Amino acid sequence: MATVELRFSALPEHVRTARLVAAAVARRAGVDEAVLDEVRLAVGEACSRAVGLHQIGGISAPVKVLLIEEEKQFSIEVGDAAPHAVAGGGAGPGDPDGEADEDEMGLAVISGLVDDVEVSAGEHGGLIKMTWPTTPPPTILV
Repeated sequence: MATVELRFSALPEHVRTARLVAAAVARRAGVDEAVLDEVRLAVGEACSRAVGLHQIGGISAPVKVLLIEEEKQFSIEVGDAAPHAVAGGGAGPGDPDGEADEDEMGLAVISGLVDDVEVSAGEHGGLIKMTWPTTPPPTILV
């Protein structure tokens, strides 16, 4: 199992770099070429969401991205350090501009792009784990 860890300052200009790195590692891991655009878009959405949460919350901690290559799957975990409201919170006094609605829209986009996605969140941050199947490289007989 190989893992690549990427940490970047919560600035929008770093999201593109995360997308490019994720696509390159996914390709090397054996993710189907036809799915790489979905990988790029999903990672971009997850990283943009994390950057937004950090900026809204005034959090200086970096956004964390783990790219994990396993035997028959490739996973990407995007973590933020923003405290998340307990389920059922919705837009409230701490969310005057409907940022929770925007957050839900981002998660809906990710869910539409990735078949296997897990979202967890708590008072110490959140994590989006996205997984894609891989195909082993062809065997070359000499």
